[in-house]
Amino acid sequence: MSRQIFLDTETTGLSPDSGDRIVEIGCVEMVNRRLTGRHLHFYINPERPNSEDAVRVHGLTDEFLADKPTFAALVDQIVEYCAGAEVIIHNAAFDIGFLNAELARCGQGKFTDHVSGVIDTLLMAREMFPGKSNNLDALCRRLEVDNSHRTLHGALMDAELLAEVYINMTRGQDALLIEAEDETGNEGQGALDVAAIDLRSFDLPVIQPTPEEAEAFDKALQDLDKASGGKSLWKSLETVL
Repeated sequence: MSRQIFLDTETTGLSPDSGDRIVEIGCVEMVNRRLTGRHLHFYINPERPNSEDAVRVHGLTDEFLADKPTFAALVDQIVEYCAGAEVIIHNAAFDIGFLNAELARCGQGKFTDHVSGVIDTLLMAREMFPGKSNNLDALCRRLEVDNSHRTLHGALMDAELLAEVYINMTRGQDALLIEAEDETGNEGQGALDVAAIDLRSFDLPVIQPTPEEAEAFDKALQDLDKASGGKSLWKSLETVL
C-alpha cells in the first residue's frame, strides 16, 4: 500500500530560528493515488503574536487563535497521522524547519524521524518547468487545477490543491499502475492467476476506437506532454516511424 500525505502549514512569520510558530496545519491523505477524504486540520495557538505580514497572507488573527489548542496539545495526533507515510510538501524546507522546531519543543525529535520520506514539489516543478514561476498558484494555472476559490492562504486548502497538482505532475508515471483487487477488496489477490495464463493461446480481436474515443485519447496524450514539459517520447518515435 502506498500512503502519501500532502501537508501545508501557516505560520506567524518566516523564521522558526527567530521564534516564529505554526498557526495552522492541514494534511490530505492519498492511498494508492486515490484521495481517501481522511484529512487532518488544526488551527493552533502559537503562544506569541503574529506578524502583520503573516496575517495579510493567511488572515488568522491573534484574537481568532487565542482559544485554539497549542502544538504541544496536538503533537501526538499530528505524529500519529503522518507516521510512516511519504509526505509531499511545496517548498518542504520551510515547513520542515517549522515542524522540527515545534517537535523539538515537545521532545519528539525531527519530523523525518516519523515519516518514510519527504518529496518537495517545488524542486520537482523547477526541474519540469525551468525558468518559470513555480509557486502553487502558477502550477495550478499551468496544470489546469481550479484555484479560483483561493483568496487567502489556508493550510488545508493549499494541501488539497497540492494533491491535485502532484497528481497532474506525475500523470503517466505511477498513475497507470493498477493493483488487482478481488470482489471483497483484497489487494493483490488474483495477480498470480493472471500471470499463469498464456495469452498466446488466445485469438484476440482488434477493436478500433470510435471517433470520440480517439479524440479523448489524443487529448490525454496532449495533457501528458504538457505535464512533462514537452519531454514525452512518443513524438520523437512518431518522427522516426
